[in-house]
Parts: sequence; structure tokens; C-alpha cells
Amino acid sequence: MTDLDVEDRAKQPAARSRSTAAGGYVLTLDCPERPGIINAVSGFLLERDGDIRELKQFDDQRHGHCFLRVHFSVPPAARGESADVRIADPVETVDELTTAFGEVAERFDMRFALRSAAEPRRVLIMVSKLAHCLNDLLFRARLGELPIDVVAVVSNHREHESLVQWHGIPFHHVPVTPETKQAAEAELMRLVLEHDVELVVLARYMQILSDHLVGELNGRAINIHHSFLPSFKGARPYHQAYDRGVKTVGATAHYVSANLDEGPIISQQVREVGHADTPEDLAAAGRDTECKALRNAVRWHCENRVIQHGNRTVILY
Repeated sequence: MTDLDVEDRAKQPAARSRSTAAGGYVLTLDCPERPGIINAVSGFLLERDGDIRELKQFDDQRHGHCFLRVHFSVPPAARGESADVRIADPVETVDELTTAFGEVAERFDMRFALRSAAEPRRVLIMVSKLAHCLNDLLFRARLGELPIDVVAVVSNHREHESLVQWHGIPFHHVPVTPETKQAAEAELMRLVLEHDVELVVLARYMQILSDHLVGELNGRAINIHHSFLPSFKGARPYHQAYDRGVKTVGATAHYVSANLDEGPIISQQVREVGHADTPEDLAAAGRDTECKALRNAVRWHCENRVIQHGNRTVILY
């Protein structure tokens, strides 16, 4: 493939995700449970002629906590000389809505986030030698099935450089050794800042991040691992599983935390297997579950459906 081919592909806009094409805004919040929360939110939107397109709520009775996600739209300002034309100046920008909602949030002790539903999230993907999760994310992003804009791919190997370039995405080879680990992580953070990255996805990136880097990416880095952990660690886990006669394989996608593979869980997948399946069959089934679990986690995070609460997550889908 020529450089011109790569350049042409880079200029081709990806199809828009069905989730972002609807436009509007998404408000997510959580707060201690008390009467009047829904009334306050709906009243805030009513004052601006807001139209609620989707509302998802979860009341955690055990802990007395409320979780809410609202997808809404606000009409553009209407202006005119005629008395029949309503002159209005509704709050329209994300910053203005956020500032205005602050009074409601303070009254109910809410944590909240508000963003445009039409803007895909800027995502940086990290990968090592296994390509299945990377390929799945790039393919679905290109089709517009995920509300993401993949702005860069970082790898400690060069195996997938041509694949990434075919998609017209910048590829950065950042090798990692014990001696260069600190410099490699500094380079990663430089790329995160340079590309204004909102989410880092570890798509089978086989390097352990330092506690410092985990802290820098807190709440905006997602990892995937097979669900044999901690039973089958190290190399060839599916061969270990085969030797033990496992009956299911699966995968877990979670936020990255200082405790390896123990961050808040976002998505899990499981698939039954049998005694006739070979280690290669188990590995193939595992790849499928890893792709789907990671894809779901990325989608839900980027659609503002995930609210972290302690070491748990609430997924409002």
C-alpha cells in the first residue's frame, strides 16, 4: 500500500455512530437518595424547553444512593418581532448548561457530568502482539458502530503498524524495557495530552502500568483480560484451562487500577465450552469474549452510561 493510499483513507470520514447521530446532551449524576431528585432534574429541563429522549434511573436501596442518566435536547433560541413568536434564550452550550445545573447539583449533593451526545470520544488504543481486540475496535469505529474517534494507537511492537496505518490513524512505536519504562510512560502521557485523549483502551497491551500512570489515567483507562484470572496466570492460559477441563471461558473489561486486573468491572462475557474443544478452540472462544466485553465497555463509557461508585460500577443502559 502506498503512502497516498493511507493518506486517502485518513481523509475519509468514518460513519457516525447511531448513538451520537441523535445529538442533544447527556447528563449523568449520582447522589444520596432523597425525594425530589427527578422533579428537580425535569424542572431544570422544563425551564429550557428541554425534551427528554431517554431516562435511566437506579436507586440503590442497600446504600441509599441514586443514579441517573438523561439524554435530552434543548431547542435553538427563537427570536422575532411578532408577538406570536416566542422570544427565548435557552442555555445551549455544554459549558452554560453545566454552570446552570450546578445549583441543582449543590442542592442535592450530586456528582454529575454533562456532555454533548453528538461528539465522539477521543480514544487512544494500546496494544502489544495480539490484534483481535484492536482490529475489532478499529473496524467498528470505522463503521460508526462505536461513538469514538481513534486518534492514535501506541504499541511496544511493530506487528500492527500497517493495519493501523490502513485505517489512516497515527501509529506510535513505544518500546518498553525495565530501563526505558519511565521514559515510555512519559511518552504515552505526552501523546495523551497532545491528542486531547479522553479514554485510553488497553486492547491486550501486555505491559503493567506504574502506579503513577494509573493515577494519571484514573477513570479514563479501560483494560481487558480473560476471566481465568487468578486461576491461570502467565503464558498459555487456555492450554492451562484445557488441562484442567474448564467448562466456560470468558473475559472481563474493567477500569485500570493500581491493583492489577482488579479495577471496577464494566463488562463481562462468558461462553460454554466442552471436552471436545481443543486448546485452540478455547483460545478462539476467548478472543470472541474479549472483543465483545471490551467493545461493550468502551461503548458504555463513551455513551456516559457508566457511573463508578467505590469499587463498583452502575451501567445505565
